[in-house]
Amino acid sequence: MEYKFTIKLKPITKKNSQQIVKDKTGRPRIVPSSAYKKYEKQCEKFMPDIETIDCKVNVKAVYYMPNNRRVDLTNLHEALHDILVHYGVLSDDNCKIIVSTDGSYVDVDKWEPRTEVTTTELEEG
Repeated sequence: MEYKFTIKLKPITKKNSQQIVKDKTGRPRIVPSSAYKKYEKQCEKFMPDIETIDCKVNVKAVYYMPNNRRVDLTNLHEALHDILVHYGVLSDDNCKIIVSTDGSYVDVDKWEPRTEVTTTELEEG
């Protein structure tokens, strides 16, 4: 089975502008920036209405950025994969579910930044 959908928002990473806060016990912990939290919330309307995927998949993502600035592909993947789990598209983002990200890359579209996602279920074995 293959699912294709587009997140029509400028892709962002979790790692930029992380914050260190103290939890209830006073221990410091790292939390995503408010920009990431806003992005995560805005992504909801673009998530496909499908049953949660709980098998091996390839998650191909083409990230269209608004400019040519350098961006870390693995950080973009981390944010996308966490969002897919958060909204129940994937049951988890560990290596038993996301076994590859073949075909993923970063490109530029200054007029329509977005993320085009294709999840393809893979054969067991």
